[in-house]
Amino acid sequence: MHRQFLDYLVIILKGIAMGAADVVPGVSGGTIAFISGIYEELIESIDNVSFGVFKVCKQDGFKAAWNSINGSFLLALFSGIVISILSLAKLIKWLLHNEPILLWSFFFGLVLASILYIAKQIKGWSAKIIIAIIATSILSYYITLAEPFASPDSPFYLLFCGFIAIIAMILPGVSGAFILLILGAYQTAIDTINNLIEGLTTGNMTLFKDAFLKFVLLAIGALIGLKVFSKALNWMFKHQKNLTLAILTGFMIGSLNKIWPWKEVLKTRINSKGEEVTLLDKSILPTSYDGDNQMLMVLVFIVIGFAAILILESLGKQKNKA
Repeated sequence: MHRQFLDYLVIILKGIAMGAADVVPGVSGGTIAFISGIYEELIESIDNVSFGVFKVCKQDGFKAAWNSINGSFLLALFSGIVISILSLAKLIKWLLHNEPILLWSFFFGLVLASILYIAKQIKGWSAKIIIAIIATSILSYYITLAEPFASPDSPFYLLFCGFIAIIAMILPGVSGAFILLILGAYQTAIDTINNLIEGLTTGNMTLFKDAFLKFVLLAIGALIGLKVFSKALNWMFKHQKNLTLAILTGFMIGSLNKIWPWKEVLKTRINSKGEEVTLLDKSILPTSYDGDNQMLMVLVFIVIGFAAILILESLGKQKNKA
């Protein structure tokens, strides 16, 4: 596929949107990729990355090998994701602490619109499709009720967390950040990114080395998971597209519970910095919320999130026409 510079700039922006979604529990970067019209290309491109690329490079040259894996597309997209995660980690952490209701409202609107968009792509509704949506909705809902457990410091556990989280991150409707939260590794991941930047900018090499080691372990696990799962997803979209879309729709419906703006804290824990943070909460009605429920602003941010999906959908349609 021939693309111009502006096309790759748009892909970088979509990557930035994916990275921003991946940082927040309850939101999937895969959803952003799907809505913006690049999901199937992303999965197929990742699936094409294999040791066979070295053979192509040896026989036909680097350019042929690069084109065989859609390298320019992957480089632009993952550059946007990395830029977003590194730049937004601190902001997202601040918003989660200081403006959680408004942040969750924005993403509630985003996921709500995503559900409608993905459901529209299902062609030929049947009992099997409806059952798949109901079953995965229930499964996803009960996943959101799960209580996170403490994250051990084992390197193998960090590899496992990276492996599982990346699978969720590329699967629309399943939040990789939330999976990390369930595994007890979300705070570790956010702190790792922030400490990596802080250690590098302040010259604190002890902090940097510790964060870098954890980052590498998470990244290696993520790369393995990305490669393993992309093949399965690529096959599913080519042979069972309607059923796959139904499963994704169900996962997204169930995940709405996790990003409902109003929560009641049930359990807390003390993190590594001695701060009290939420361990377990439940969704409640805005009228039952203890404090300012910010109802008007919540509605505004839900609309903004919903509109953001419409914009991404428009970009996706333009891409498909190109």
